[in-house]
Amino acid sequence: MTTKHKNRYWGDAALPTSKAEFFNAITTPASAGDGTVATIRMYGPIDSYGGFWGISTKDMGVVLDALPDSVTQIVLRINSPGGEVFEAMSILNMLRSHKASVTAVVDGLAASAASFVAAGCGETVMSPGSQMMIHSPMSFSYGNAGDFRKTADVLDSVEASMVEIYTEKAGAKDWAALLSDETWMTAAASVELGLADRIAVIPDAGETETVGADELVFTAPDGYDDTLARVVRLPDRAAARSHNLPSSSELGQPTRKEPLTMSEILQAGLRERLGVTDSAISDEQLLAAVDEVLDKATEPAPTVPVGTVLIDSAVLTDLQASAALGRQAREEQDNSRRAAIVDSAVKDGRIAPASRDLWLTNLAASEEGTTAIIASLAKNVVPVSEIGTSEDPSEADSLYALAWGTDTKEA
Repeated sequence: MTTKHKNRYWGDAALPTSKAEFFNAITTPASAGDGTVATIRMYGPIDSYGGFWGISTKDMGVVLDALPDSVTQIVLRINSPGGEVFEAMSILNMLRSHKASVTAVVDGLAASAASFVAAGCGETVMSPGSQMMIHSPMSFSYGNAGDFRKTADVLDSVEASMVEIYTEKAGAKDWAALLSDETWMTAAASVELGLADRIAVIPDAGETETVGADELVFTAPDGYDDTLARVVRLPDRAAARSHNLPSSSELGQPTRKEPLTMSEILQAGLRERLGVTDSAISDEQLLAAVDEVLDKATEPAPTVPVGTVLIDSAVLTDLQASAALGRQAREEQDNSRRAAIVDSAVKDGRIAPASRDLWLTNLAASEEGTTAIIASLAKNVVPVSEIGTSEDPSEADSLYALAWGTDTKEA
């Protein structure tokens, strides 16, 4: 099967037809195989199915068994997104139990389960530009509440086993926080944390010899869907799972002969989490919905410009209401102050009462300038008391009354 798939670990390249394409076994100083240094390249996912699906413990065993007795040092070159915890732990312990010393060289990425394979070797070397990633183990599960609690306990136990490897290499750290945060590290950061010993370019041992090359040819299983494999098997995450899996076939044989199908429990769980109400949705449509969610999850979050502050809508509404009340109170204070200025000017005889509204308008337009003008006006220019309403007659009125015999008070 040579169909291309866009979401595989191998990217846009054609499906591999040989194990050597991502786990090409051994290089030795001479074709006779009597050298002392051997190179093993672990380039790909770590998976108990082996064969097409990735690098298994059995694959590593075949390679180690083929090493000549003269080998005293193994250079394990790693570029792997990780995979199954127990399979990776077995590979690490196989390497540790070999009589040769093991130097792990991270050529690109040692992520997830591949990180403790790298950290657990005798020496860990980061190539320039390489990275390491550690995170808490994860798993799929189904059942009742007790089943989920048991799964959580198993995950905690698996994490404790991983922490033992990291602690042995780097000492006591806040591993729980580092794992929970999914910590990505550059080569320098890996050395600084203690999970790697140094940064260097390590050459291969020599000529290449692929173990069992004639027996490693295989094809992808019929009905293989790489998107399903990406969602269900999580090749880039350390998955602590049950070992009730199909046993691996011999190298060179298809790993799975039965068509890949999605279980009803998994399908129902995906529908529930994706909010899909159509129970008749096909597996392909459901996986397309999963891809859409994953694509959105990888979109970069919008950046907030410098100087911009985000605020909750309820808080904003409350602040706007408070600001409106404040503006109203301020306007009332301003109106009262301007009225007092005009009333004072009228009382002092600076302006006429009839022009009161005009002066209030001018104050509203320019309070400072208008106040200065009012202050410059002379006092008592405008009469402020009523004229011609005195109780007592004037001297002229009294003389007039004497002349004509008229009482001005009665007039």
